[in-house]
Amino acid sequence: MEHTEVMKPQTLDELIQILNKIFESDCVNIEEVQNIMESYESNPQEWMKYAKFDQYRYTRNLVEEGNGKFNLMILCWGEGHGSSIHDHTDSHCFMKMLQGQLKETLFEWPDGKSQGDMVQKSQRILQENEVAYINDTIGLHRVENGSHTECAASLHLYSPPFKTCQTFDQRTGHRNTVKMTFWSKYGERTPFETTVSQENN
Repeated sequence: MEHTEVMKPQTLDELIQILNKIFESDCVNIEEVQNIMESYESNPQEWMKYAKFDQYRYTRNLVEEGNGKFNLMILCWGEGHGSSIHDHTDSHCFMKMLQGQLKETLFEWPDGKSQGDMVQKSQRILQENEVAYINDTIGLHRVENGSHTECAASLHLYSPPFKTCQTFDQRTGHRNTVKMTFWSKYGERTPFETTVSQENN
């Protein structure tokens, strides 16, 4: 029996190898994944080739497809960029800060009966190398780069991968289903899709 919890990934490639091993199992230990992702010390030289910034919105950049078990991607947040409030389609979501800071705001699921402002549960600032975890039982969240001078970059692991998610209007709780798209894959820009409304969560 291999004890992956003692392995400290020295590089992003090593982290990817360890994650692939962990996710071979159908039973994934959330704490173990969190610890492994935390123990990788962010090195921009290793991940910069995947980090594509856009002037107008944050970008999702695919790094690894994890044999269909997970998607690993880097999200790049320009100054003031943020997501909508969104769910995670019954998946595990791990988010590690690679650079800068992000603010995570947690919301309750709207009950569908009452119209009006969504209920905010908590808020925190994620610092470099910290790892946050969320799934749909925990709630919904919004992620924002509140800085007006610094970019931010975060490494996200979603398992199992998902192609659509729901976004929510904070004032009404109204939901929309949106398609997930990648700004780039493996460091290469993906062809621009114009046919669907796109949301980057």
